[in-house]
Amino acid sequence: MSEAGGGRGSASPVPQRAPWNLVAAAAALCLVAATSVCTAGAAPMSREEKQRLGNQVLEMFDHAYGNYMEHAYPADELMPLTCRGRVRGQEPSRGDVDDALGKFSLTLIDSLDTLVVLNKTKEFEDAVRKVLRDVNLDNDVVVSVFETNIRVLGGLLGGHSLAIMLKDKGEYMQWYNDELLQMAKQLGYKLLPAFNTTSGLPYPRINLKFGIRKPEARTGTETDTCTACAGTLILEFAALSRFTGATVFEEYARKALDFLWEKRQRSSNLVGVTINIHTGDWVRKDSGVGAGIDSYYEYLLKAYVLLGDDSFLERFNTHYDAIMRYISQPPLLLDVHIHKPMLNARTWMDALLAFFPGLQVLKGDIRPAIETHEMLYQVIKKHNFLPEAFTTDFRVHWAQHPLRPEFAESTYFLYKATGDPYYLEVGKTLIENLNKYARVPCGFAAMKDVRTGSHEDRMDSFFLAEMFKYLYLLFADKEDIIFDIEDYIFTTEAHLLPLWLSTTNQSIAKKNTTSEYTELDDSNFDWTCPNTQILFPNDPLYAQSIREPLKNVVDKSCPRGIIRVEESFRSGAKPPLRARDFMATNPEHLEILKKMGAASSIDAEDGLRFMQEMIELSSQQQKEQQLPPRAVQIVSHPFFGRVVLTAGPAQFGPDLSKHKETRGFVASSKPYNGCSELTNPEAVMGKIALIQRGQCMFAEKARNIQNAGAIGGIVIDDNEGSSSDTAPLFQMAGDGKDTDDIKIPMLFLFSKEGSIILDAIREYEEVEVLLSDKAKDRAAILKDPEMENEEQPSSENDSQSQGAEQVMSVPQAVDLVDHESPEESALNSDTEPLSPADTDDAASVSPSEQTSDPAENHETTSVNGECTDLDNRLQEQSETEEDSTPNVSWGKKVQPIDSILADWNEDIEAFEMMEKDEL
Repeated sequence: MSEAGGGRGSASPVPQRAPWNLVAAAAALCLVAATSVCTAGAAPMSREEKQRLGNQVLEMFDHAYGNYMEHAYPADELMPLTCRGRVRGQEPSRGDVDDALGKFSLTLIDSLDTLVVLNKTKEFEDAVRKVLRDVNLDNDVVVSVFETNIRVLGGLLGGHSLAIMLKDKGEYMQWYNDELLQMAKQLGYKLLPAFNTTSGLPYPRINLKFGIRKPEARTGTETDTCTACAGTLILEFAALSRFTGATVFEEYARKALDFLWEKRQRSSNLVGVTINIHTGDWVRKDSGVGAGIDSYYEYLLKAYVLLGDDSFLERFNTHYDAIMRYISQPPLLLDVHIHKPMLNARTWMDALLAFFPGLQVLKGDIRPAIETHEMLYQVIKKHNFLPEAFTTDFRVHWAQHPLRPEFAESTYFLYKATGDPYYLEVGKTLIENLNKYARVPCGFAAMKDVRTGSHEDRMDSFFLAEMFKYLYLLFADKEDIIFDIEDYIFTTEAHLLPLWLSTTNQSIAKKNTTSEYTELDDSNFDWTCPNTQILFPNDPLYAQSIREPLKNVVDKSCPRGIIRVEESFRSGAKPPLRARDFMATNPEHLEILKKMGAASSIDAEDGLRFMQEMIELSSQQQKEQQLPPRAVQIVSHPFFGRVVLTAGPAQFGPDLSKHKETRGFVASSKPYNGCSELTNPEAVMGKIALIQRGQCMFAEKARNIQNAGAIGGIVIDDNEGSSSDTAPLFQMAGDGKDTDDIKIPMLFLFSKEGSIILDAIREYEEVEVLLSDKAKDRAAILKDPEMENEEQPSSENDSQSQGAEQVMSVPQAVDLVDHESPEESALNSDTEPLSPADTDDAASVSPSEQTSDPAENHETTSVNGECTDLDNRLQEQSETEEDSTPNVSWGKKVQPIDSILADWNEDIEAFEMMEKDEL
């Protein structure tokens, strides 16, 4: 999410704006100077290797885009596991994440300028014709204003920008007459009613056909929006105004940004996550650079680059100073409270902050960019992908990964700024992981759980809009691209807007509306345009020297900079009371507890921290009893391990995390419910039995198939249409008796995932699966002796093509009660609703999908040993839940907790709001 042309020139906090062409030239000079300094941290990559990887990216894009066009278009998105399009209203609701879908062929529009970047000009021309012919923007659908702006409006404007560029070149698009721009203008007017608020902040949703507040609109009653949702409009809206001459769009976007700036917390210069669109009150008062705020900061800096208004740079610099003062705790970026910025608001980070190193490159602050990027890369090397959220000790907090592009984006910009071939190797790792773990016959599937390798039937449009664009540019030489990428700025969705817009239709008065700036350290702004003498001080190992201390930060080192109480330690004061050490029978502990919040600001912060730790400790203790998800991997032809299904564990039978995985062909039991002695024991002998849920206890089913000679069992939900995409993970409980006699592994699949196996049986008859704690490496599957007689693909790419031709189709789910998936929305709530268990199954249901795997604990550094001294300053509880409360016996002599907390109410409410985390 950073600008293509490098940093902006400035030597003072309020630089003068140069004409756009001079500024672009200066940025290009900075970039050329930076890339000419090639650090020696990694061996240079040959041009042949770079070309090979670039071609591989092109093939991967063709695989994703081709399958969308074949199996999904004109639907908004492709469902790559079931090879069909995702149509709003025809699939189970996924909550807020579905607000991006407006029945306007989202993936096609989002991919337009990617086609040109990848030099697929003929395909681009065909795609534009399809958009003009097929796309309707007047649908009776409620959509997200934010998502529609960055994906659809941005996609149309990016397509228009490159269409006129190609037309000027004289070979392609000669028929084009601003049709995409007219569609963008139509969409812009449809979004304008969202700004009808007293504050100027837009409503978060709007009906494309009926607007806001009409009975038919089914929206307009919302009171809150996220900061990024209201603050990520200026690039697209200003570009629309500059292209068309209609100033109203830029005016509305500027008003929203002005209001957010005025509502910043004045003492910390930070903004919260969500704000009331009518009153301007902060609803969630935690602040970071990840979900809910991220692109607000990005657009302040890029609005200066594109529009030339100094006030945007001044605002960004003010916020950036606060970020580096409070949120940045290298290599970590941790949320804080806007009113108490020295107090951390959480002990985990979300994946969206991976864009920030790229933004720091644009800012010119390269050292922290390298540090944070390296930390994120170490997390990726541990889990193959960046989990949606991970703790300060680098364990999984939210396990999904929807193929987000932010890390690839930062990798590209760090390579552009440093020229270090190390970042080419990082990009190569990303390509390998995508092909190895996410590629399926019909595209690329999001990861349901990075620990098990299971897939989700989802391929978001941003994967084509951003991921392939950044990866291709990473390996491309200048001559590989048919236009000069330095003449454009990237939006947050990686759409390209030309820098010449800064001097076009400048009807907006450029007055400096920014006021009340904090006096800042001028040295912070010496870096606004990368100065190679500062960034690369004659040391060819500069970038490597920054990365080296972080090489083992995930597996072997202790987290750094997590709690801000070092000052009290150095002064000789006693360390604060930690929740894990508290004993209700200890009089000294009770005395400390009474003093919290009453004596000083330090005591107050200690008290807030103690309460937060109590909540997290209670949550952690509850989760220790939960089992992590398991995986069912289809390993037979033509899948060869490419399809991985999320499975629920059983509280009986062998633990797959401690025992060897079970591999075998599947067979349906008779009776299918498995509640009596099987009538077809010869069919399940030595195989993995498929059983339907219902009619009896899970343990009884397991005993019956075990007696028939099965080596394992898969229970398939009898609730038609149920899916792990829309329901929390299910755990199968025993029958209240001793279950030590059950020696075979048992896993649970929801109906949708079970149907994939059943359909495969109907099409291929012989289907072999692997039951394990996580997906097995595909290369190992292909080398397995059991696969010697199978028809194996000759190469990775061949296997994808072969599988794509033979993939089965799964009927659409119908009559499914809507649930909000725990992992959906930008980043969703920690709250995970329990699925009601059938009474006859007597199952205990546990939302362990988001729970850290207990098996991971041995991978993290012990609190004893070399980290003992640091431990006093670390918050180690890694996961939080909305409804968790401390379960502590306070003792008879203890002052009532209500009176102890009398002075803490405001901050405790803030913490409770943070726990909801509905971004």
